[in-house]
Parts: sequence; C-alpha cells; structure tokens
Amino acid sequence: MLRILLGEPPRVNEGLLKDAIETMVKTTQLLQKEIERNQDPTHDFRKLEIWMLGLINSLDELEQSYFAAGHFRKSVKSGYVDDMSVQEQGEYARYVYFYKNGFIRIFSVLDKLGTVLNELYDLNTSKVKAHYSYFTVLRQFRYVKTHDELADKLQDIKDHYNSPMNALRKRRNAEIHYMNSEMQDDLWQRHKGLHAKVEIEDLDQHLEDLKLGVDMVCKTLSTAFHYTNDLWAEKGVSS
Repeated sequence: MLRILLGEPPRVNEGLLKDAIETMVKTTQLLQKEIERNQDPTHDFRKLEIWMLGLINSLDELEQSYFAAGHFRKSVKSGYVDDMSVQEQGEYARYVYFYKNGFIRIFSVLDKLGTVLNELYDLNTSKVKAHYSYFTVLRQFRYVKTHDELADKLQDIKDHYNSPMNALRKRRNAEIHYMNSEMQDDLWQRHKGLHAKVEIEDLDQHLEDLKLGVDMVCKTLSTAFHYTNDLWAEKGVSS
C-alpha cells in the first residue's frame, strides 16, 4: 500500500520476509483444514486462524514502515535541524514518523507471536505475568520444560540480534514512556551547548538497527511456524 502511495512498484516478497509469510500462510491453511474437518465446536482453531492472519498483516505493516522510513531518509541531506529547508524538515518528519512506527511495530509483532505461542503450546504464561511479552513467553518454555528444540532456536535468534534489539527497545521505551525519542536526542545536545545547532541522529545507523530488527522478527516467525507445521505434520495434520 505505502509503495503505491510513494510511487514505487509493488513489493515482491523475497528472502527472510518471503519465508516468514509463506510459513505463516501454511500454518493458517492447516488451521482452516482442521476447521473444515472437525467443525471447531469450541472455536479454538478459528481464534488461532484469526490471530495468524493478524500476524501476517502485522509483519506486512512492519516491512512497509521500514521501507517508508528508508524512502524519506534519502531526502534528508542536512546534518543539522537548523540547516534544513521547510521541505527537508517535512521529509525528516516523515522519516521520523515511519522509523518510530517501525520500531514500535517490531515489539508489537513479537508480543502477538507470544500470544499465539502461549496458546499453541499451553504455556499458561499469564499465571506468571498477567500482561506478558514475547520474551516472557520465551522464558516460559524453559520454566515448563517443553519444546526445548523450539526454545533453543528462538533463544539463539534473540541472542544473535541482542545489540540492535536493545537499541530499538531503548528508543521504544523512551517513545512510549518518557518523551519522543528524537526529542530526547535534541535535549542531550542542548545540554552540551545551549546555543549550539542541533545535530540530527545517525539516520543510517538507526535504519540499520531497524532492518536488523525486521530480520529478527522474520527469522523468529519462520522458526516458530516451521516448527509448528512440522510438528502437526508428524501428527498427521496436512492441508
């Protein structure tokens, strides 16, 4: 959708994104098949199907936010806010909007995945923490000592992307709980020199962190649902 609004051709899914989406589509198809076979009297499969479709849409929206942030970043040439023209300030504001939207969505997608995994594998995470995150669910796998193979793979992904995810988490927390993350950067610079020009943040590094965050989400989703699909196949569930 955003690519069309920005005058870009439609996205062609490839790489990590393609694998994540196709794997989740397969999971959704398996759920739909089970609904047809068993009529799903408790609506448990239907609920999971809706959650899976929501995950696919959320990943799509996350990728679009990352793409749009990169698109508007190309128009930001100045190193200081004070040196920007009105037009460039507008492009910078649009970059900031989609960049922030991106890092907020990264943790949103992961937390939605946590809800699905908690339900799929009967982890009862809410008994540990009423409002839990994906990372709480990941720890819960260890606590209940179930599906160690999946837990190990998900933990490896988390550890591999620890540095960019920590950077994104700090900015997300600043954005949600304290102040706009880019304003926090400005405040720090004002402390260094009251009348100094405000240098903008390292846009390329921030975009790289966001890209790695998207990669982490894609790998996590792929791993979780490849495992689920294979497990169901062993139990005779097929589309």
